[in-house]
Amino acid sequence: MTMMERDIPCAPAAVPAGLADAVAGYRWARDQVGESGGAVYRLSGKADAPDLFLKHRQGSVADDIVDEMVRLRWLAGKVPVPRLVGFVATADDAWLLTTALAGETAWQLLDRAPEQREPVVDALAALLQQLHAVPVAACPFDSGFERRLWLARQRIDAGLVDADDFDEQRAGWSAEQVWDALQRHRPLTPDPVVTHGDFSLDNILLREGRVTGCIDLGRVGVADRYQDLAILSANLAEFDDALPQRLFARYGIDTIDTAKVEAHLLLDELF
Repeated sequence: MTMMERDIPCAPAAVPAGLADAVAGYRWARDQVGESGGAVYRLSGKADAPDLFLKHRQGSVADDIVDEMVRLRWLAGKVPVPRLVGFVATADDAWLLTTALAGETAWQLLDRAPEQREPVVDALAALLQQLHAVPVAACPFDSGFERRLWLARQRIDAGLVDADDFDEQRAGWSAEQVWDALQRHRPLTPDPVVTHGDFSLDNILLREGRVTGCIDLGRVGVADRYQDLAILSANLAEFDDALPQRLFARYGIDTIDTAKVEAHLLLDELF
């Protein structure tokens, strides 16, 4: 999907007074990827001003914006992330305004330039090493397996899991079948690091082969390192079966824990 296909021009959305000046003078387009129950807008075309992204969520998913905002502020200076421009929350709504990172997503680059796939994997592995080197003791957010398992149970009980979006190998499964399969992987011996939580190819931006940063930070927290490795390796396998092995090798893992990979992919289905 090209950037033009991702973004559909639209009229400016209504924003709180506290954000009105910051978004004035921009062209608006609605981003078709990664909305996850809310609206995402790309703001561009303002002279001598950076492009921006505006996220808006309401009701039960408004807290997701709060989660992302606090993590964005905490990560600044530790790994490359967008700059926070503005944030407003009310009882029922939340808005998050950030700068747009330069470049294209890792998914777009891998799809557009097959000859760059190995260097891109190396760049992604280096970014993971940088993130996972952030001291665990300094991180105030818990995204561990048991914590996310508890959250997954709440989502199942609330009917929020989209079984139609499960990966191909679990097509036709119910959320309860995924839950039962997860129980067979417990307990997992944790190897805690600071993780992104959804380290997918759509959430990493690159320009001229160099990582410019990561986005969608609402799940950042201390978890097993395979939380990130599992999601990224599964994404890479969609392009070439050899790429996941290269990822683990460049990251520094010689023997892949396939049970942990499977457990974290099962867990991710429920979010």
